[in-house]
Amino acid sequence: MHDVIISGAGPSGSQCAQVLAEAGYKVALIEKDTNWRKPCGGALNPSVIEHYPQLKKLSLPKLKGVVMHSADYHSLKYQSGEMDNGTIVDRLKFDNFIREIAIDKGAELFDKNISFDFIIKNNRKVGIKTKSASKTKEFFGRIIIIADGMSSKLALKSGLRSKWKINEIALAKCSIMEGKHQLDEEHAYVFFRPYKGYGWIFPLDKRRFNIGVYTFAEDNLNYNLHKAFNRFLNDVHVKKYIPTSNYKTIWTGAYPFPTEGVLQKSLYDDNLMLIGDAGGFVSPISGEGIDAAIKSGKIAAETAIMALEKQDYSKNFLRNYKNHPEIKAISRNYKLKYSMIDFFYKNNGENLNRMLALTEKDPEFKSQVVDMFISKSIAIPDKDFFSKIENAL
Repeated sequence: MHDVIISGAGPSGSQCAQVLAEAGYKVALIEKDTNWRKPCGGALNPSVIEHYPQLKKLSLPKLKGVVMHSADYHSLKYQSGEMDNGTIVDRLKFDNFIREIAIDKGAELFDKNISFDFIIKNNRKVGIKTKSASKTKEFFGRIIIIADGMSSKLALKSGLRSKWKINEIALAKCSIMEGKHQLDEEHAYVFFRPYKGYGWIFPLDKRRFNIGVYTFAEDNLNYNLHKAFNRFLNDVHVKKYIPTSNYKTIWTGAYPFPTEGVLQKSLYDDNLMLIGDAGGFVSPISGEGIDAAIKSGKIAAETAIMALEKQDYSKNFLRNYKNHPEIKAISRNYKLKYSMIDFFYKNNGENLNRMLALTEKDPEFKSQVVDMFISKSIAIPDKDFFSKIENAL
């Protein structure tokens, strides 16, 4: 019998397990495959490093800025302050790194186990069933935390949410490549496309980079992801940064993720909470989700600790997770970004083109764009911001 069962040992699940184990609770951390690498750019903002100061001991590149390109190749270059640096990571190495921290703190890892159903007694979820290569296992716990991504079988069987519709998700494809490049290693490169989505190039070191694209909403149906990826690789503007034609592909993969923001009505039930991608903790437009996933895991763990202390695992008590100020702030942030999507991508990204064109000649407007797209907390733009874009020639 465990105090808490966590299905999924990515950033949200590992952070959740770490906090619980540090508090002395018995935690089962269940993972389908610790050798799986999530297709993701791997950019970490500074707040992730605040959660994991151990990362500072590694030889990771300093991410000091971002270069954003519109679909018609206007650009914005932003340089952060010296004390506000993020980094770029290989997701396989990063996920295993933070997972090991949770294990070192006392969480018990069960690898190669796929969670597929709940154990129910007296109309109450008391555990989960998993499948491994050799057998089916049962895990019992007072609280169950679902952290196994947007494709989670448990999230569906919980009744908290239904299956995602194609217009509620994004489809991403990326590769880690090796070869000589012309990237500034201290900057991430983002290329908005004439469809809902964008492409990216994130340098990992002097000879390796992560490159990818994603589509979302209705453009999942209007554009073929693999063709979009190949077009991006061969775009003449992208070729300025990666001019060689014979890069070695170290790894490639594709994966869906949610894009409509936090599932505020679907985060908790009796002795149950959803965190990370399973709970919609992915930012609309940018697709960034590591920071919010870690925060959701931490806050779910803190809520679980309070519930264990009071021996109250009811839906009414676990509501404290959803009502936490940081969860509310993330939800508001994502809701605002989601409300802007149709405006920015109108007429094949016309307003994104205009916006970045304006930043090239208006420093004050550029500062507003930085505050809205790049800063830690989103700044709410006024009506003049949008009218300036619409009226730009």
